[in-house]
Amino acid sequence: IADGCIISDAHIERSVIGIRSTIETGATIRNSIVMGADYYETDHASRPRGVPAIGIGRNCVIDRAIIDKNARIADGVVITPEGKPSEYDGENYFIRDGIVVVPKNAVIPAGFWI
Repeated sequence: IADGCIISDAHIERSVIGIRSTIETGATIRNSIVMGADYYETDHASRPRGVPAIGIGRNCVIDRAIIDKNARIADGVVITPEGKPSEYDGENYFIRDGIVVVPKNAVIPAGFWI
């Protein structure tokens, strides 16, 4: 867990959490790399309406994934390669060698299952 992280009652195992990462209550992160953020997003009003905050939202489950910097993952998102092909290109994510990759600045909407 790097400097400047804000982690609220989350379960993290066998993972690397990068600088300025924000992980909300109830999130579970396993076997993953979360790169963090280039900056803190402090003002809710400065964010466009309907766009989640930078970081990992409430009650998310992330397993075997790489989350690049400034990704916005809304509440209730599930990210896992389970049951998916080892190579796949989706909207705002892709799978390579059985690892889900969420690229820099991607937005994953609430309740989305990858």
